[in-house]
Amino acid sequence: MTTSTSFRDAVERYLDTFDRGVLPIVQAGHPVLRQPAAAYDGQLGDLLPALLDSMRLTMVDAPGVGLAAPQIGIGLQIAVLHDAGSTDPEDPRERTPLEHRVLVNPSYEGVGDEVRSFYEGCLSVEGYQAVVARHRTVRLTGQDETGRALDEQLTGWPARIVQHETDHLRGQLYIDHAETRSLATNDNLGTLWSGPSGLTEASESLIFPLA
Repeated sequence: MTTSTSFRDAVERYLDTFDRGVLPIVQAGHPVLRQPAAAYDGQLGDLLPALLDSMRLTMVDAPGVGLAAPQIGIGLQIAVLHDAGSTDPEDPRERTPLEHRVLVNPSYEGVGDEVRSFYEGCLSVEGYQAVVARHRTVRLTGQDETGRALDEQLTGWPARIVQHETDHLRGQLYIDHAETRSLATNDNLGTLWSGPSGLTEASESLIFPLA
């Protein structure tokens, strides 16, 4: 039995443990979240669609807008994304809809000098959010689940999602890039800083800069 086959079989047993449905999400403090994920080069073979289905179900159930394979304990450079977007055309986050998609071996680089600061959370850091300054526009490269090459630009919240999930594959969490003084529980964020001027008020009251 080859190492690749052993890995595939281990992932299959893991998925079957949960009837190939919703999987447990690994929380901060687990080593898998801090180790750069291995490039995907076909290790899972015909099991890849089943893994992607379980990742999508897990992301939707959480609910979240993205999920990287290390967040379910699998150290491969694979992520799923989906966001219905905002119904507010004036949403400063530019939260446009992002159709369900898969990223394999993704990488990004900032396009231009524009940076935006917004509160951001993570399914692997339950209960908290913090402000992260990120590129407004990024160039995304990599592949999709079929191996088709990706090379595109994304702006606004979709660009933030790509940055967040790709960082997971590098062994990084959003808190590594956050303004630590902005850290807030979900309850406090909703109660104190959820209004139109909430981000500015949080910056002034908690004393942290905005990009």
